[in-house]
Amino acid sequence: MNSYGDPQSARARARVPGPSAASTPDDDQSGYDERPAPDAYRRSTGGRASVSGAASVGSASVGSASVGGRASVGSARPPAGSAPVGSARVGGRASAAAPVNAGPGRASVARAAVRPVSPAVGGGPGPDGPGGHGRRGDAEKILTKAAKRRRRTNILTAAAAVVVILLGVGVVGGTYFFDDVDLPPQKEEAQTNVILDAKGTILAKLGDQNRTVVPQAKISKVVQHAVAAAEDKNFYRHNGIDMKGIVRAAWNNFTGGDTQGASTITQQYARHAADLKEISYNRKLREAVIARKLESKYEKDELMAMYLNYIYLGEGRYGIEAAAQGYFGKSVMTPEGSKGAITPYEAAVLASIIKQPEPTATHKGYDPNYNPVDAKDRWEYTMKNMLEEKWITPEVYAARQYPKVKPVSKNNCKTCAADKPVGMIMRHVNFELREMGITEAEFQRGGMTVTTTIDPEVQKAAEEAGSRKSKESPMNGKPKSYQAAVIGIDPGTGRVLGYYAGDDPNGTDYGSYMNGEGTGFSGRGQSPGSTMKIYTLAAGLREGISFETIWDSTKKRANGREINNAGADPGTICGGKKKNCDLETATVKSYNFPFYWIADGIGRDKVVAAARDAGLEHMWPDNGPVVDLTKTDKSTWRKNFDNEVAFGQYHVVPLEHAEGVSTIVNQGVRNKAHFIKSVSSVDPDTGKKKVVKQEKLAPKRVFDKDQMSDLSGVMAKIPAHAENTLRNGRPAIAKSGTWEFDDGKDNHTGSGDTWFVGGIPQLAATVWVGGAGNKVELRDNGGDMFGSGTPAAIWEKFIDSVTKALDWKQEPFPERVRTGDKNSQYANGEAPPPPPENQPPDLNQNCQYFPQFCNNGNGNGNGGPGNGTGNGGPGNGTGNGGPGNGGTNGGGTGDGGGDNLPGGPGNDTGTGGGADNEENNTGG
Repeated sequence: MNSYGDPQSARARARVPGPSAASTPDDDQSGYDERPAPDAYRRSTGGRASVSGAASVGSASVGSASVGGRASVGSARPPAGSAPVGSARVGGRASAAAPVNAGPGRASVARAAVRPVSPAVGGGPGPDGPGGHGRRGDAEKILTKAAKRRRRTNILTAAAAVVVILLGVGVVGGTYFFDDVDLPPQKEEAQTNVILDAKGTILAKLGDQNRTVVPQAKISKVVQHAVAAAEDKNFYRHNGIDMKGIVRAAWNNFTGGDTQGASTITQQYARHAADLKEISYNRKLREAVIARKLESKYEKDELMAMYLNYIYLGEGRYGIEAAAQGYFGKSVMTPEGSKGAITPYEAAVLASIIKQPEPTATHKGYDPNYNPVDAKDRWEYTMKNMLEEKWITPEVYAARQYPKVKPVSKNNCKTCAADKPVGMIMRHVNFELREMGITEAEFQRGGMTVTTTIDPEVQKAAEEAGSRKSKESPMNGKPKSYQAAVIGIDPGTGRVLGYYAGDDPNGTDYGSYMNGEGTGFSGRGQSPGSTMKIYTLAAGLREGISFETIWDSTKKRANGREINNAGADPGTICGGKKKNCDLETATVKSYNFPFYWIADGIGRDKVVAAARDAGLEHMWPDNGPVVDLTKTDKSTWRKNFDNEVAFGQYHVVPLEHAEGVSTIVNQGVRNKAHFIKSVSSVDPDTGKKKVVKQEKLAPKRVFDKDQMSDLSGVMAKIPAHAENTLRNGRPAIAKSGTWEFDDGKDNHTGSGDTWFVGGIPQLAATVWVGGAGNKVELRDNGGDMFGSGTPAAIWEKFIDSVTKALDWKQEPFPERVRTGDKNSQYANGEAPPPPPENQPPDLNQNCQYFPQFCNNGNGNGNGGPGNGTGNGGPGNGTGNGGPGNGGTNGGGTGDGGGDNLPGGPGNDTGTGGGADNEENNTGG
């Protein structure tokens, strides 16, 4: 009796060869190009496989036999790729007869376990081991010819069993195995999400796979035919399983001929749809059954479209559309014969890549950018098949020339902008998508095109002005511990046109401190310093306080504690001859005391409310968590914030501050700052994009128009005061701000946060400069950095670059209306007495704004004619500028604490006032 009937037969079942390690879409060459792992040819030492005689349908096991014993199949080692197929004994005869009560036409085919026997002699590592791809081991060399014959006989027997199971609808369709395999749902392929700027340029591609799904009806026929020619020439003739191909491949593989696969296009898709990754005959059987079921459910063109949308074609491109765009810059949806349509030659290039799109250790693959020789050979094969199938004419074939493909792009990456500053906006895109109602799961499925508000020229200007990597930036040469943020917003819409918040898009977002997922804050923001005064002024104007009100600018004791006054010298404050000055002067000079008393008078909660109305939605107290100003009321605000809120002690984020500034620039009309203009997706039926979400502009007036004209009128004087006037004298409004550096040990020295904010009617611009990560003491040109220094220089460069690039015309701000009551009950200063009648006007009163009025004093320091040794320019004996070094025949400019006032002409040696550094480390 032979080994298939005698339980004591000395023959043991040989191991079915393992898979080839070739990297192809048909990963195991359809089960017929399977090379053994090095230990695949081991055999049991004297063992006999257990054969129990004829087996009815039931469960039994077959394994590796020990010496003289029965072997239980099921102990194959992982490199061999064990997989059960049914549960009948191997070696027994499976009952193929119909049951007694069975109806006609249904054959009962037992589920057979076809498993390789665990080998006894080993070679090197298999395809799953650390040694890489499997190769024939040394064991093969020591096999006897008889053993090889037995191995081949057994392999052919196993192959025959597979073929028998696959033969015909009557067998496969009627088996329990066929019924037991469920048809997977049509797989929804993950697609790429494309992020565009406002002009349509790609900023980023997001998603694990660069894929664009195209509808079946839109895919060019020439592309479909080329893929069939390359991968499955009989695709339009078979029913999912190419039996001739299976037999041919099996014979070649098992007789040592050319190895080849036999998976059809339908089988390849079945494997993908059902996520069949194991390497075994069981998988091949399930794959074949699913392929048959797919063929029964879908038309050929539908199956082809499913396949074309899933396949990988190298260089990070998934699906035929991404490949066509990547290799040729064309779309497979362009109708044949139209300009820009895929040609048969180009289609053949794409189809030829599918076999092996990526290089491996054993083969360079068929990507023409990496292996042009083999790629062209494969292309010739595809073109020949297209001719044989009459998918192209002999004339087209004769005229063939290998087309030129686009070289590998340096920007061919999954996210494209992931390593650029503009990549920082992706966090805000993610946040706004959720706000629009698009879930993370929907976005992850891909296929969306998000058009952002980012203007490429404004973005470029923001990066060049704010990044130290730019040679043109005022930040260039600054220590690496310094960081800037530059934000530009369209005041009329709230669209963020430019956003620079750091060079590392995966690092800290210094513009908003939003975390990487776009779900919350990762930091506490920064102290806005005197830039916060624009909201204090808005609150005061609401309460009827006019810019003509008089304030005591030296009153520094409040409620038992002392406040600082931005470094202003009491001897020069308010012109040096009085302690009282109007609110306009206090704003331009950035004195702190009046703003403290405004908050004290009207209530600090009203300052917070004005900031919230303008756009600041979050604020951090000195200690404690962030306060959401949109979800809390004045009781919470008064508990967390003191009157110092009026001049910027408490932390805010630049993006929200930029929105608030935009509201002021827009004359009191708020537009929510946002990054997304529209979101579109492809209609699966038409292949056309349709808008599914878009921005909702909702302008809201939050401040009185006339009051805002007064505020902008005063702020318009600050650029000149800070010596940061825009190109060609363009009208602009601004406010500087500085806050002290705190070393954590109650040492408040130097500057820690510096700002310059404002803009022109077309653009609101906010600039912050501070520490990158931890706070640092900021230095500028050998001294402390102030908002009127580096931040103002960045602000000026940013706006000038934008207006030049976009050729914006100059637009004025509204004229002042002079609202409010100059005798407001909240003002705490004393107005100077009116001058006596018929007395000449005091020219010195104008010196604080118009130094040229003061140049006609050349004598004793009082502005009158004469010769002497006065103290420089007009004054009252002590001068406005303090000691300095003036020249002869006209005083020079000194380094005092007042305005930069030149000395009057004459024969004196007087000195003018030095540059006014009105801001100190507490809130200029």
